[in-house]
Amino acid sequence: MARMTHSDVEAEVEIRRYRPGDAADAAALRRICVRTGYNGGDARGHYRDPGVLPALFATPYAELAPELVFVADEGDGPIGYIVGAADTRAFYRAFRATWLPRVRDRFPELAGATDMDGELRGLLHAPERMIDAEVVREHPAHLHIDLLPRGQRRGLGTRLMTAYLDALRERGVPGVHLGMNPANTAAHAFYTRLGFVTLREPTEEAQVLYLGLRL
Repeated sequence: MARMTHSDVEAEVEIRRYRPGDAADAAALRRICVRTGYNGGDARGHYRDPGVLPALFATPYAELAPELVFVADEGDGPIGYIVGAADTRAFYRAFRATWLPRVRDRFPELAGATDMDGELRGLLHAPERMIDAEVVREHPAHLHIDLLPRGQRRGLGTRLMTAYLDALRERGVPGVHLGMNPANTAAHAFYTRLGFVTLREPTEEAQVLYLGLRL
């Protein structure tokens, strides 16, 4: 029997568009987001309800911008995804108008809470806080990308990113940005290899590193 090579294994993973209305795809996005939502690791046990993570960073994209959602499918379902929006301001307007009413009761704000739960729920109820006016001026699109551990270090992140960036270019989008934890040096190195540059350093008020790429 012929021995399978690394390239043979990679060829078995399909990068495809998300399937709106497909319950399995929707569940996979939620699961992957939770399993990678705590500094790249499993968020279960670290939040009152880890479902706030996909409610903020995954499912609204599948609902509001499914044409820009791509998944890495190993054959038995997605093991990673990339989501985003071509126009950040328009996306968060739609988020507030049509998505927030669907989830606000499950994830009420936590008055006075300064932990991760409090911060995430605060963002959910005030999504405009995720807009940096200077950043979106020349980089109006944004993205989130996550891969389960078994999908990492296999070139799938680059393939997902390529599919997403090509879709943005087809729409004439001039630039894309992302916000990341500055302590995640592996992710920073990945984005740098793809050509992303620093747009805004973290501040005392917001420990977020903004990176961007002109398209």
